[in-house]
Amino acid sequence: QVQLVESGGGLAQPGGSLRLSCAASGFSFGNYGMSWARQAPGKGLERVSGIYSDGSVTYYADSVKGRFTISRDNAKNTVYLQMNSLKPEDTALYYCIKGYGLGPQRGQGTQVTVSS
Repeated sequence: QVQLVESGGGLAQPGGSLRLSCAASGFSFGNYGMSWARQAPGKGLERVSGIYSDGSVTYYADSVKGRFTISRDNAKNTVYLQMNSLKPEDTALYYCIKGYGLGPQRGQGTQVTVSS
């Protein structure tokens, strides 16, 4: 059974940083791309970032390019999202998703709130 458990969310000030983690289990993690997506109140799901199974290719939405960095540790079955220079518009529930795109299998999410 696929399990994706996000952590690392919280309250950050504008300009601050947070690092999200997603611990995966129940599938061969190293064989799959992974993604991060977010959903702000009243808005649809937005794909934020993705990474190939071997880390060789990454994707970033224009809204986060240059500020967020996705990475993975296949030995630890974990994917990360380093978020720098946070803005209030980054406030959302962040999901870890199995696969390089917006697949159906995702975690419960971790809340990120950017506010002064």
